[in-house]
Amino acid sequence: MTEPLVRPEVPPSGAGCAECLASGGWWLHLRRCATCGQIGCCDNSPAQHATAHATSDQHSIIQSFEPGEDWFYDYRSNEFLDGPELAGPDSHPVDQPVPGPKGQVPKDWQRRLHT
Repeated sequence: MTEPLVRPEVPPSGAGCAECLASGGWWLHLRRCATCGQIGCCDNSPAQHATAHATSDQHSIIQSFEPGEDWFYDYRSNEFLDGPELAGPDSHPVDQPVPGPKGQVPKDWQRRLHT
């Protein structure tokens, strides 16, 4: 049986990119896997964990995990799409800095972004 692409009942894995936190890294923006809730860093971030997760786990649909944003994106079709409301919280804490996490972002972070 194939796993559904969007599972609204699954909560996010945390408030930040677990892989960046574990490695002492940092992110620009956060993305949430709509299948398993994994939080990963965006494609402009140095490590690009959200895309890596989508590729390795074949979980192609993500939602922004930024406050005030509710868009979905499908890596397979390269299209933005509408999706259901996912289990909360729907973003990282509003007091969490962007880029983040606090204390991990280098002073020259803008030069280190993927564009």
